[in-house]
Amino acid sequence: MNRLAKIAAAAAIVLGAGTISANAACDGDASTETVLGAGSGALVGGLASQSIVGAAVGGVAGGLIGNTIGHSNNRADCRRAAARREYRRDRDAYYIDRDGRRHYY
Repeated sequence: MNRLAKIAAAAAIVLGAGTISANAACDGDASTETVLGAGSGALVGGLASQSIVGAAVGGVAGGLIGNTIGHSNNRADCRRAAARREYRRDRDAYYIDRDGRRHYY
């Protein structure tokens, strides 16, 4: 039971720390997610197996998963940024006067 409690506590800390860097950035950089994934994988792998090998395997697996998640988040952030630019471009390209006529800038 003590071992399970340690793993659960480590997972809760890692999941909580993973939400710190949750800001939208369309920069193609997934290093933060990779590092968080590798650290959490090493922690959970080491606690679960009680060995260095388990920590290493968990770190590699967590790094790969974190990198995948980071790239997925960047794609979603880029899509949202493009949609915002498109919306603003359409909204700012003209105005409608009091007679209902459209005037372009």
